[in-house]
Amino acid sequence: MVILCAMTSEEKTYEEDLAEETQAEILDLLKAKNYIAARKKLHLLDDIETAELITETENRLGIEIAIVLLRMLKKDQAAEVFSRLSPEDQTGIITRITDYEIKTIIDEMDFDDMIDVLEELPANIVDKILEKSTPAERKLVNTFLNYPEDSAGSLMTPSYVTLQQEWTVGRALKHIKAVGMRSETVYTCYVKDRGRRLLGVVSLRDLVTRDADELISEIMIEDVVFVNVLDDREEVSEVFKRYEFFAIPVVDNEKRLVGIITFDDILKAIEEETTEDIERMAGVIGTDDKGYFETSILRQVRNRLPWLIILMASAMLTGLVIAYYEMQLAAIPSLIIYLPLLMGTGGNAGSQSATLIIRGLALGEVAPKNALKVLFRELRISLLTALALSAINMTKILLLDGQPIEIALTVCSAQIIIVVIAKSLGGMLPLLAKRVGIDPALMAGPFIASLVDTFTCFVYLSLSIVILSLF
Repeated sequence: MVILCAMTSEEKTYEEDLAEETQAEILDLLKAKNYIAARKKLHLLDDIETAELITETENRLGIEIAIVLLRMLKKDQAAEVFSRLSPEDQTGIITRITDYEIKTIIDEMDFDDMIDVLEELPANIVDKILEKSTPAERKLVNTFLNYPEDSAGSLMTPSYVTLQQEWTVGRALKHIKAVGMRSETVYTCYVKDRGRRLLGVVSLRDLVTRDADELISEIMIEDVVFVNVLDDREEVSEVFKRYEFFAIPVVDNEKRLVGIITFDDILKAIEEETTEDIERMAGVIGTDDKGYFETSILRQVRNRLPWLIILMASAMLTGLVIAYYEMQLAAIPSLIIYLPLLMGTGGNAGSQSATLIIRGLALGEVAPKNALKVLFRELRISLLTALALSAINMTKILLLDGQPIEIALTVCSAQIIIVVIAKSLGGMLPLLAKRVGIDPALMAGPFIASLVDTFTCFVYLSLSIVILSLF
């Protein structure tokens, strides 16, 4: 029996320190042009660590030495390491290595990794690579590259095992042995007819536990879960989460099997979607796949400035509201003291609701059709929350601040209305955005806070006129 256990944090730290030490030693050997010794140490690093080393080598010693390092690897490892490099590093290497080396790397790569690489490279480099491919390969690559960027078609791979329903289990196992090494996975095999229509699936477990003379049609599962080539990758991730599959077949509109999506590919897509949502919620637009330190200062400014300009414009609207009530504020200066408190409370309340609804949309727990249900729920939550906050605020204003009752009533009444409005907006705007096809993540963070600020000023100052006129 093999017992698998999780690596402790101490073991992980030790492994990371050892890898960093090895990377540093190899860098020193490369700097000294002791390539033989450097190659002997390369086997101590895995593919990810080797890719990191190549990037570090390029940064410190130049692209030519990085290429020397890549050439020290075996063909299959070189392809795997190359697929893990950034698009910029890949482009730099491809423009400098020979055509034979380009073809060798591409030939050794898994098809889905090759598609990922080609999607990131400039068109002239892609053309150069495709020139070295066979007509059949070029046709297949071009088919995949033409799928929408965020679709299931752009994530899938054609490397999978297919069986025929009239085959016996014995013949199927022989077929798997013949093609398994070239397939992305052998744990699930896909049954299709002569017209490539998906008929069913068979697990490797079923194949190895059945009699050799049983027919595939007798043991296959016909109720197959699949996705369409044009389905959005968020929808695909929902299917993976719902059924916990290792791989899912991808079909076209005629239910012809064209590829599969594996768990590792959808994990990358989920990571990209999550990163994109976080950036949008923070008011950062137009980002790319580079890391924080790899993105230039000017690029960072260009990503952040447009949204900040929009938010500044909304702040100007808030300023206009305050200016409209300037006489009221001048007459009772104490009103100004509580304006930041109300604006902050409203913005936080709205952001809370928006964040939870956006998370619910991402997990499939909430949908636009639940809008009325969400609104009713947020109204109850906001009312109870607002009453509790106002009770605390009333006590502070009267006992600690020593303000008159009319000021306390104005502030606390406004707070109740503001929190209810903010939480309702935070709950409904993401659903509205989803309904009209806008990313719900745009309805969070800075956007909600700025919108609520304007409502806060209007409600608070309008209410002050009404309440204070009664005293």
